[in-house]
Amino acid sequence: LASARLAHPAIVALYEACAQEDAFYLISELVDGETLGQLIAEQALADEQVLEIGVALCSALAHAHARGVIHRDVKPQNVLVPHESASHERSAQEPRAAAKLTDFGGARLSGQDVLTRTGDVLGTLAYMAPEQSEGRGTAEPADLYSLALVLYEALCGVNPVRGSTPAETVRRIGRPLPSLGRTRRDLPRELARAVDRCLAPSPGARGTLEDLSIALEDALAEEEQHSKTARTRIVARRPRWGTDAHAREEEHAPAQHAPRPFQYLQPTAATPAPTAAQRLPGEAGAGLPRLLWLAIALALAVWQTAAGRIGVGLLLLAALLPVVFVPVARRAQGAAGGWLLCALAPALGAVGLAGAFPAIAGQASRWRMRAAFGALAYWWLALAEPLLSKHLWLGPLAGTPSRAVWEGSLQSAAVHVIGPLLSTGVLLGAALWAGAAVVLPLLVRGRGAALDVVAATVWSAGLAIGAPLLDSGPSAPALQASPRGAIVGAVLGGTLAVAARALRGPV
Repeated sequence: LASARLAHPAIVALYEACAQEDAFYLISELVDGETLGQLIAEQALADEQVLEIGVALCSALAHAHARGVIHRDVKPQNVLVPHESASHERSAQEPRAAAKLTDFGGARLSGQDVLTRTGDVLGTLAYMAPEQSEGRGTAEPADLYSLALVLYEALCGVNPVRGSTPAETVRRIGRPLPSLGRTRRDLPRELARAVDRCLAPSPGARGTLEDLSIALEDALAEEEQHSKTARTRIVARRPRWGTDAHAREEEHAPAQHAPRPFQYLQPTAATPAPTAAQRLPGEAGAGLPRLLWLAIALALAVWQTAAGRIGVGLLLLAALLPVVFVPVARRAQGAAGGWLLCALAPALGAVGLAGAFPAIAGQASRWRMRAAFGALAYWWLALAEPLLSKHLWLGPLAGTPSRAVWEGSLQSAAVHVIGPLLSTGVLLGAALWAGAAVVLPLLVRGRGAALDVVAATVWSAGLAIGAPLLDSGPSAPALQASPRGAIVGAVLGGTLAVAARALRGPV
């Protein structure tokens, strides 16, 4: 009865229902495709496809709600995504939908409950709205909540409500969920806000299907514009090769534009890095901030040299040189100027907490970035001590002349300040920070609060023990340098790691 009221391109059509002996048959439209759940598990969807599916499902639910039908079981397994080849075989007059909502067997009709008794709960636990799981009745906001969870999972690869056990899932229902905007920072803000709003525990605070549909359509238009711009750039800058006929054929061939992958997909070694012509508009200028900051720092070094402080200028150049080799952050994986965070190491050293910086470096998404940030921060910390004449970590090397002596002498700065820092001790200290930053996300993985605390404790202990043993810095090995605040800093770093993992939500 519920399905018979519906006729929409994004809803699987029901043609006939009949009973034969003890069986009851529903004869429905045949859809040549896969379920959304299968495609999410295979990581086979690009953001643009997810947005198209979301728009189709909003339209399907709006059609059903207008006819008094509440689905009550919206989930990826009840969404069919037709194959492209199948959609091309459809009649030109027949509208095409990116997805089809199916399984209205548990639907509720306005004013009556056709399948369940009062107080019964029907649906799938991990996709239920809080009021539905409590048996308080379902209405349009319950379907909106379930649809938002489906979109969240399709965009992030994880359902934030589903736990490792049914009991854990029950405990998460109705609690505040990790923000989509925090999990996928590359998504349009309005889209993330719309999805987060639909996941509000209170039905009255979720907005409407129309609000969600508008946000999806706007994000889809923006995504299509990015794709169109990228295709234009690829064709326009593709190098000519061979004969003129080959060049014309290559230039006029349709541009192949691979869909942008999910943020949680990691690039493989076989994936070639995009050329400058293939980067999206937001990525093409990713190196600009670094060049700008390097130019500013170089100008500062030149100014110090011109002011008669040539030793300080040399120290600044020594600090800038490793920045050239820091990997550039990719779009959706961090800001291009993330390496500037390394300046926090000397700042933390001023209050005796420099040992916490490896936990900050460990929040970068790529292991190369984590290693580079850890090593660069240690190098800057070592250079900041003679520059500021303060004990930030190991303290200036005994016998180092005062700044008044070396800041005006190129030879003195090179021999008595930078030379001693180019030692095995500093190399081992930088390696320790880099390694600690690399392994941190592998230990604190968000599998559970207790496991994260234990892992962070082990990490902090290893860092605190390793610092005095390896971190001799410019001091002679016999002196057994004791880094300032190594233990307190490591404990603080472990705490920051657990807190940062908790803020990103469950895995």
